[in-house]
Amino acid sequence: MKLAVIQTKYSENVNINIAEKVKEASKNADLIILQELHQSPYFCVTEDVKNFKYAQNFENDLVFWSSVARENKIVLVTSLFEKRAEGLYHNTAYVFERDGSIAGKYRKMHIPDDPAYYEKFYFTEGDLGFNPIDTSVGRLGVLICWDQWYPEASRLMAMAGAEILIYPTAIGWLEEEGESETASQLMRWITIQKSHAIANGIPVATANRIGFEIDPSKTYKGITFWGNSFILNAKGEEIARASANNEEILYAEVKREETREMRDIWPFFRDRRIEDYKDLTKRWRD
Repeated sequence: MKLAVIQTKYSENVNINIAEKVKEASKNADLIILQELHQSPYFCVTEDVKNFKYAQNFENDLVFWSSVARENKIVLVTSLFEKRAEGLYHNTAYVFERDGSIAGKYRKMHIPDDPAYYEKFYFTEGDLGFNPIDTSVGRLGVLICWDQWYPEASRLMAMAGAEILIYPTAIGWLEEEGESETASQLMRWITIQKSHAIANGIPVATANRIGFEIDPSKTYKGITFWGNSFILNAKGEEIARASANNEEILYAEVKREETREMRDIWPFFRDRRIEDYKDLTKRWRD
């Protein structure tokens, strides 16, 4: 599986910019992954009904990214603000096949409500479950950003036959946070995703955005998105990683044989005590 991860910042011509990068990446990749909500600024930094305008062009967005996939003959993982009905919106990853058809979609399941990440105001929790998307390049376990922190999500995708975990992402630092805290956050973010690769014996690809984006409400100065997009092999080893500040295209080739080799050596799925995990369906064990 030859893949590319595109890391960009938001600009007024962001769709054209990304489309040009997809064209460049298609020379060396069959699967191309874009970052979370790549068409717009990260509007969830504040709660404002005016931001629902970013979903008003949803049907045309599907046509545009379909044509990008078709023209470049690649499988394309996008992240769109889906307008499902009036007043009903999702944070949705649409996957397009080489011919521009929709291979499948994943609606973000875990929705954060943290300072400057007020996503519950905009997005309804996903209702499609944790189901991989079959494509011509393989079975893709697509999840989105906040899903990164949940081992249950990655495990369920792997158990359904996902051959790679893919995380479109928008994560960064608030300007008010200190240097030691920002370094710690980045370390934790990378570590948790390495654990998903190791525990499931499958590769992981994460596409994050870069750049400083202001908080229009002026509650905070804004968010500096920390980049560091990366690709891991089935051992959890980094085989490609981007910088914190630059627009980049990461390339890698991941091999299905490595998953088989890792699972033969470390048979975590064999040794799971599924009969003793019933309490995982509870909110807490009292």
